[in-house]
Amino acid sequence: MSAQPPSPPLVISSGDPAGIGPELICEAWAARAAHKLPPFAVVADVVLLEAAARARGIDLAVIAIADPREANQCFVGGLPVIGNGECAYTPGVPTREGAQFAQASLDRATEMVQSGQARALVTAPIAKAALAEVGFAFPGQTEFLAAACGLAPRDAVMMLAGPSLRTVPLTVHCALSEVPSRLSAEMICHKARIVDAALRRDFGIARPHLAVAALNPHAGEGGAFGDEEARIIAPAIAALKAEGIDATGPHPADALFTPRARGTYDAALCMYHDQALIPLKALDFDEGVNITLGLPIV
Repeated sequence: MSAQPPSPPLVISSGDPAGIGPELICEAWAARAAHKLPPFAVVADVVLLEAAARARGIDLAVIAIADPREANQCFVGGLPVIGNGECAYTPGVPTREGAQFAQASLDRATEMVQSGQARALVTAPIAKAALAEVGFAFPGQTEFLAAACGLAPRDAVMMLAGPSLRTVPLTVHCALSEVPSRLSAEMICHKARIVDAALRRDFGIARPHLAVAALNPHAGEGGAFGDEEARIIAPAIAALKAEGIDATGPHPADALFTPRARGTYDAALCMYHDQALIPLKALDFDEGVNITLGLPIV
């Protein structure tokens, strides 16, 4: 019987060349054996990644390839890079040129996964303000990927995951003043279903427990500090329970991330961006990752 061909590798977009992405990519390659990482290719610039490796004191060979599938053969000996043109940059200083470079890398990497040349996409950090200046029509990469896959923005759900906890912001890139009007029981249920399915499928959790955060201080204090808990969040939790999803809350957010509380749930569903990201970054800044749920390519 002939051997099965190897699976296509992962592909990584470069992120903004002035940001931390290129250095993190080099560190990931350097740690490939310790973490048993599968082969991956990067859509970037050879010179950029060589400079990033030097900045981190990493001894690596950057290998130029044309097709991400070539990474399966050369990954052990060097970092496979698919050329994305050249880009002048200054570390820590986002520019329009750097944003165009990052967008081109993201576009090409996404196309490679959709065509089957790569099996999944990993994205490095971008500079959102610089991308907006060059016409990037999305608040972030999460929304871009949803559109690239032909999905509505609400079908791509951001999860922050680290060793200590998993959090999900139900509203993401919007002003805090807009959050109450963006919340609805239907939206909470829709995103909770995606989270529940992903925890079962991708994390191997047979019966996930979702802890749903309150929006207001003291979970609204019986309506004294807002009625979103009674009017929106509690009905959503009741509907989820009726579907067989293990959801509890609304939990006061100031007590949801204590060590004892974190041991009682598999993911915390948060009402807005910083409610989800502050605890993750406080606890797992160097080890947390952003995972987009609900997509076929991430």
